[in-house]
Amino acid sequence: MNIYTKTGDNGTSGLIGGSRVSKDDVRLEAYGSVDELNSFLGMLAVEHLDIHDVEYLKTLQHHLFKIGSYLATDQKVTSPTFPEPISKDALKIIENEIDTIVSSLPELHQFVLPGGNRSASLCHICRSISRRAERNVVRLSKQYNVDSGILIYLNRMSDYFFVLARKCCLVDSQEIFWDQSK
Repeated sequence: MNIYTKTGDNGTSGLIGGSRVSKDDVRLEAYGSVDELNSFLGMLAVEHLDIHDVEYLKTLQHHLFKIGSYLATDQKVTSPTFPEPISKDALKIIENEIDTIVSSLPELHQFVLPGGNRSASLCHICRSISRRAERNVVRLSKQYNVDSGILIYLNRMSDYFFVLARKCCLVDSQEIFWDQSK
């Protein structure tokens, strides 16, 4: 298997379906940020989290790969392999995960700053990347057909990472709250 094809040496990349676009195309920006998020999820999943959270992060990674495939498909040339990349069940499950974590957290009365410990910090990185991915997909949706479940899911993912960060802080550190006076 040859890793380098040299087909992108001129600043273009191939979409699923065979068409080539500039590497700064809105589609590549969208699925590139989803790929970046997936990479950081891989790093988060090797942290010392409970087994349920690690398994759920792996599920999220599979969903992100499916989303990336959908976004990388030139739908003018071919149909996406996954016409509904995020099912209603997947949306319900992430909302249940959020609700379960929230039920174990102390009530929040202040803004939380990223940090606390390594796991929480990685969660906040994932949260901010998921927000960027969501913005990029919104931008993409103004030009191309995008399944609405993707936008909803990316929005929920940022919420999930926020509450997971809070949960991580409860393990061996404290949350860092914003001090307006500083």
